[in-house]
Amino acid sequence: MADDKKSEMEAVLRKQRAAHHQMRPELMALRKDRIERAMNLLKKHGDDLCKVMSADFGNRSPHQSMITDIAGTISFGKYCLKNMDKWARPEKRHVQFPLGLLGAKAQLRYEPKGVIGILSPWNFPVNLSFGPLMQVFAAGNRAMIKPSEFTEKTSQLTQELVAEYFTPDECAVFTGGPEVAAAFSELPFDHLVFTGSTATGRRVMEAASKNLVPVTLELGGKSPVFMGESADFAKAGERIALGKMMNAGQICLAPDYLYVPESKQDEAIHGVWQGTANMYPTLLENEDYASVVSDRHFDRLQGLVADARDKGAEVIEVNPGNEDFSNANQRKMPLTILKGVTDDMKAMQEEIFGPVLPVKTYKGIDEAIDYVNEHDRPLGLYYFGEDSGEREKVLTKTISGGVTVNDVIFHVSMEDLPFGGVGPSGMGSYHGVEGFREFSHARSVYTQPKIDVAKLGGFKPPYGAATEKAVKTMMK
Repeated sequence: MADDKKSEMEAVLRKQRAAHHQMRPELMALRKDRIERAMNLLKKHGDDLCKVMSADFGNRSPHQSMITDIAGTISFGKYCLKNMDKWARPEKRHVQFPLGLLGAKAQLRYEPKGVIGILSPWNFPVNLSFGPLMQVFAAGNRAMIKPSEFTEKTSQLTQELVAEYFTPDECAVFTGGPEVAAAFSELPFDHLVFTGSTATGRRVMEAASKNLVPVTLELGGKSPVFMGESADFAKAGERIALGKMMNAGQICLAPDYLYVPESKQDEAIHGVWQGTANMYPTLLENEDYASVVSDRHFDRLQGLVADARDKGAEVIEVNPGNEDFSNANQRKMPLTILKGVTDDMKAMQEEIFGPVLPVKTYKGIDEAIDYVNEHDRPLGLYYFGEDSGEREKVLTKTISGGVTVNDVIFHVSMEDLPFGGVGPSGMGSYHGVEGFREFSHARSVYTQPKIDVAKLGGFKPPYGAATEKAVKTMMK
């Protein structure tokens, strides 16, 4: 990478930090104005952004992009505008007896951190850069964004639009390949948000650690679907198909594998098959169905299927229109269900991130719970069924970033719920009041009364009877 890109990023960081120091405290009116400008950018240029996202993918439904990347992000901006005054209020905290009586005060203030870096991925390129940006602004910070090189046209347009709507000391976008991303993650930000794979997340955290930059890591993992005996397999199948086929499964929260009762395996698979066929009667010329983002990603998915087939899995292609995918040159891949998977298959070792769905069976639900607990903690976990005892057992015995009951993925779209992972699926979260706090410094302020508290409490030498009395009282 040219060193000039690195020095350009360093210069913008210095400029943003200087502006931040000069402007402290960032007025609420100014924060709201920034959020409104971000929302206006999306409203005015949403169609253009949807077009370039489709061009970057090869095909991606403008309707889908409108929902996931444009309208959903504007809606989140509205949510921040509505709640930020409440979030930003200082909190009164309790002081120990008898200090309160003597006039001591304790307060917690949520203050802006300064300059926050956002490293965003290719799968929802607008949502996952502008979503965190809304809360970064709400908390009174400035931002630098490095979008993905896989969605090059979208990144380019984002850069142009941000330059049009914001001054460089408020928000700036830097494009480029992995070497730009590496240099970006080494900058001495006040906080860094990364969305992407667990492997890259480790490298980002390592780079950030050189400057002790705190990180929010939104990673992935193998999000399991538990299907109970009491599930409605037709309805569940359609919901799983909707979540798995959206964006062609290129979602960090996509259902990664199904865990179904042994006796209901065929019924569960049929439900997913039927649900897919209802929504996507054909795939190749269907604008509603996204392409896999690049040849490299496509080849990797084909490799997962070949590996599973070689190791004994039954491969079920959901191809309702009986189309010929062999000569299709558009990286469209039908939903491919893998039946009879074993742990030595790559499809059960790596996050899939595409339209491939392994199915595992259990004799008793405890077997499924144990399996999930023996593996990395997932970003999402899904339970289908009407048995509340079983549902609570699954929820209390497992750990995951978030949960959706009787559907998949939906918990991320709840603006008031924090979204984040745990362990290898990430750390920290945004959305909800938690996102505002993530990008704020919680600063404790204690105000001492006029009276000599240290003497009264026996903390001041020479120590004596008052000291002993204070110790006894504290230990009662």
